[in-house]
Amino acid sequence: MGDEVVVDHATTKRYALVTGANRGIGFEICRQLASKGIMVILASRNEKRGIEARERLIKELGSEFGNYVIFHQLDVADPASLDALVNFIKTKFGSLDILVNNAGINGVEVEGDVSVYTEYVEAELKTMLEAGHGGVQGEAFHPQGNGRFVETLESAKECIETNYYGAKRITQALIPLLQLSRSPRIVNVSSSLGSLVLHPNEWAKGVFSSEDNSLTEEKVEEVLHEFLKDFKEAKLQENHWPHHFAAYKVSKAAMNAYTRIIAKKYPSFCINSVCPGFTRTEISYGLGQFSVAESTEALVKLALLPDGGPSGCFFTRDEAFCLY
Repeated sequence: MGDEVVVDHATTKRYALVTGANRGIGFEICRQLASKGIMVILASRNEKRGIEARERLIKELGSEFGNYVIFHQLDVADPASLDALVNFIKTKFGSLDILVNNAGINGVEVEGDVSVYTEYVEAELKTMLEAGHGGVQGEAFHPQGNGRFVETLESAKECIETNYYGAKRITQALIPLLQLSRSPRIVNVSSSLGSLVLHPNEWAKGVFSSEDNSLTEEKVEEVLHEFLKDFKEAKLQENHWPHHFAAYKVSKAAMNAYTRIIAKKYPSFCINSVCPGFTRTEISYGLGQFSVAESTEALVKLALLPDGGPSGCFFTRDEAFCLY
């Protein structure tokens, strides 16, 4: 369900959709885009929270931005919900300029002391720093805190479904409307935890790092299928999948690969994935190096790339800041 709005097409030139936008990074992306005069569709699975988020955003920005922020319900795992959103955009705007695939989950829960979340993330970042892009993940990390990571088959399935298939489903549904834009942009919010340095499974790493001509959606999704199969059969360690953040790492590596695939398929678009950095949001239990506002600036920069900008790339927050 969307807000009943009247859009002045003479003055409103660009339209953006941000998924998972009722809080955190998604909410801040909406704020920063709307403040630049872009019509933003704030999409959220929970209708009540989405409506409240829109009201809060307008209150913070000022009433003059009321017509720049619209709420619409979206469950990325529900095809009927997606169809309703696509029809809304087509009817109200006729096209779309910017898609930010932000909706995502981490696939883990922490029992006990949540500070172990930071320990795990920092250990992964240290591995990446020490190993470089040709490195291999070492032994499983054992935190000093009393908390415990819990990753279940159900949470792994939900993580893969949301982070990869949800983003893919939305992208495919909105491509026709993005093709009507003079400057279509897609930003996939990803993570450095999807780095292949952190993937000890050489077969999966080989698929994800394939040259563009041999990289296909079918091969990417074969990796996802095998991962979930091994998870179900308790063979993650035996078959060398990541020790922790397993589903999250695999889903984000798959998203990065998919970004390359669709960027090649649609050369007139700018399509990139980006890690916003370890950000203090609910998904990270309020822990992290960067504030939401700091992390979001890089994402918005990619959403507003000038024509001729990079496409098919994975950026970290710092790298995105260095563009232009």
